[in-house]
Amino acid sequence: LKGAVVGDFGPSLQYKGQEVRDIIGKGLPVSASLGIAALAVALFLGTFAGVVGALTPGSPLDSASLGVALLGISLPNFVTGTILLVLFAGVLRWVPVGGWNSPTDMILPAITLGLAPAAYIARLIRLGLADIMHADYIRTARAKGLSQTKALFKHALKVAYLPVLSFLGPAAASVMTGSFVVEKVFNIPGIGEYFVNSVLNKDQSLILGIVLVYATMLILFNLVVDVAYAWLDPRIEL
Repeated sequence: LKGAVVGDFGPSLQYKGQEVRDIIGKGLPVSASLGIAALAVALFLGTFAGVVGALTPGSPLDSASLGVALLGISLPNFVTGTILLVLFAGVLRWVPVGGWNSPTDMILPAITLGLAPAAYIARLIRLGLADIMHADYIRTARAKGLSQTKALFKHALKVAYLPVLSFLGPAAASVMTGSFVVEKVFNIPGIGEYFVNSVLNKDQSLILGIVLVYATMLILFNLVVDVAYAWLDPRIEL
């Protein structure tokens, strides 16, 4: 326990001659890079779809965004990843099949990992904006001559992001430590692959190290979310 507190989990039982902290130090940067790219994809796609749906309720664009969000939530990562891999790497040959050798290797895994969070973000933003756009302060801003688009981006979107922040805390920790399935599908040497192998081979020291890393990141991201609440909504005090 004392060693775990200082980041020393001892040697790995599966990877002979390697310390657990060295394995985590090798795999975590890969998973973190993939996680950052996936979060960027999720925020961009989710915000875009949510705003389009809120500005054009009941339109074909709104229906399309809701349909894509439903697919993103319903389809498992391994199904989405396999479809993208076959289409863009196998048929069109636009990107490599897998591995982690160049920046282009990150495209398909980041999209696969970011689609499900993007779907949740789109739904949260759309539902939030649907209520906020009818609030008194938005009507006042519109009465003073502010256009609907400016009122949305200047006033409403910040408040609509509050429930998104609650979702982003655990979601960020999950994607930053790597999706086990996505890393397996795309053959990425991240911490997720090490975790799967450690479970299959009962490598208890490596399991303990990776679980503690995930728990630490979960706590830290939730702390960042709590601080961001006060920045987005002045009514909330730290």
